[in-house]
Amino acid sequence: MIADNQVHTGPEGDILSAAVAVLTNPDLAAVVDLVAWVRDGWLNVANVDGASRVALADPAGRWQVLHGHDPVAVQDPMHGVPLDVALDDPSPPNDRNSYPLAGVRLASVFADPHRSPDIVVVHSAAHHWPERGGHLGEHGSLDAGQSRAPLVLSGAGIGGRGMLDRSARIVDVAPTLALLAGASMAGPQGPDVEGDGDGTADLDGRPLADLCAPGARHVVGLLWDGANCNDLLNMAVTGELPAVARLLARGCALTGGAIAEFPSVTLTNHTSALTGVGPGRHGILNNVYFDRETGRRVIANDSSTWHVACDQLRDGVRTVFEAIAAARPGVSTACVNEPVDRGATYSTFALVRSMSGGDGASGLGEHLPSAQGDPHATAQWVAADPDYAWSTQVDALGLTQVAQLWGGDAQPPAFMWWNTTVTDTAHHSGGPYSPQARASMVDADRRLGAFLDLLDERGLTDDTAIVLTADHGSEGADPACTGDWDDALRAAGIPFRDEAYGFIYLGAHADTDATGPV
Repeated sequence: MIADNQVHTGPEGDILSAAVAVLTNPDLAAVVDLVAWVRDGWLNVANVDGASRVALADPAGRWQVLHGHDPVAVQDPMHGVPLDVALDDPSPPNDRNSYPLAGVRLASVFADPHRSPDIVVVHSAAHHWPERGGHLGEHGSLDAGQSRAPLVLSGAGIGGRGMLDRSARIVDVAPTLALLAGASMAGPQGPDVEGDGDGTADLDGRPLADLCAPGARHVVGLLWDGANCNDLLNMAVTGELPAVARLLARGCALTGGAIAEFPSVTLTNHTSALTGVGPGRHGILNNVYFDRETGRRVIANDSSTWHVACDQLRDGVRTVFEAIAAARPGVSTACVNEPVDRGATYSTFALVRSMSGGDGASGLGEHLPSAQGDPHATAQWVAADPDYAWSTQVDALGLTQVAQLWGGDAQPPAFMWWNTTVTDTAHHSGGPYSPQARASMVDADRRLGAFLDLLDERGLTDDTAIVLTADHGSEGADPACTGDWDDALRAAGIPFRDEAYGFIYLGAHADTDATGPV
């Protein structure tokens, strides 16, 4: 059900109309790609050039153009594929862009009765906002480039081979992992409303059953945060990512990748990848959002709060760890450096929760290995960028945990999820296709290679299925394309709060100090 928040009806409905008028003013056209809101059973989008809407009862259905140009006229998930196409038209404007599954993804954002915003502002692909923490590489948008994560499937049970010209969704990852592990994500998340008995109707995602089959003794999910799909596949082909090439030799990759849920940000999509449902159902709407029910701002994606991220999951949602435990009682599962860990037998963040103090992962500094001299890290960027160095330390700790879980006489887990962070850090700092971004993927590939070598040494390669993905894509910001829509809303006298930069809450919950990305 779509939330019908108080500003959508009654006297405050005029605030919504006024805010939309401000946000679609030509003065903001360079930074506001489009805005979206819900009213009277319709999901609406608009920008300076036009407006359209789709019925909430069928968000995958036909859009009605209300005037001018439809802001989401193109919804091709393969837009900007392959690499040379993306490089020929980087960070394109609305009239040359694509918005895959726009209705379905936007409808999910408005589906939570207490946490959904009143208006969503989708920033333009080229928008740069250094005053609010913006970077040369950006994500969060609805468009294909910022939404496309890589998706590689390899090993036991994988039937597909080579580069496949198709795409999937981030919400397909959990049911696919469960299928490989001999489990199903079907369960307490809802009834099988289709009545076909396959259990998939209670998910937003679907298992990629035409590419894989159950039976793998071990299943591994890898998330390289923020990795650019086009670049990753190209670097694997050219030999710059030999470990990814090893995966491809035993499986396949979707050239269109996996389309992230909106907003295309970290914790929203980590959660979608591990639950198979979108943000309107799992409840982690954004990296930061406002909860009307509790009257508080929720900062979900922060080193001080990652360890309690699962506290924000809505009732009835379950993780792939829980699904595998239900289907295969007694097997072990592991969650390495990943906040969405509920149900895992071993979890990095369970260890964090057991530690004294309230600093969360931010208090782990003394336990992290040094980035200096890390054989898997690019020394140039470790020395040049403190954030790169910190992410290197975190990822080194991740590899240490993986080696302990799989090495020596250890009984490896039936399922493991392993999150890598340096790829996101570098794509932000340097922008996609930059030397720094590519170095981060080389670093991640070196760690993956060490793991693949360990599988070979223990004779586990033929018994292991591996799925490599990310939580979102990355596009380059234009340093000349700056601006701030909050200033325009304030100037118009509209009461609001802007969470995570783009989630606009109007009226009684306004707090104009709560603004900006996290």
